[in-house]
Amino acid sequence: MTKQQKVTVYGNAMCPYCGAARMLLTKKAVEFENIDITVDPRKRQEMQERSGSRSVPQIFIGTTHVGGFDELAALETDGELDELLTG
Repeated sequence: MTKQQKVTVYGNAMCPYCGAARMLLTKKAVEFENIDITVDPRKRQEMQERSGSRSVPQIFIGTTHVGGFDELAALETDGELDELLTG
């Protein structure tokens, strides 16, 4: 079995795109760390430093910054998400 890259999703509970990203990953049975930036300002700062963006969600697979939900969904549509997840 191939080891999965660490997946991190920065977001918040009210963002529909954050929910869609979490749903897509859950549907694919991908384990991920969900970081709610509304409860910890240090995590918001961490997200901004890592991604260069203030918008949510910000998704990382391993050390690769995927971007938001649209970019994640495009990777899935193009058949590239599974390859990125396995490194």
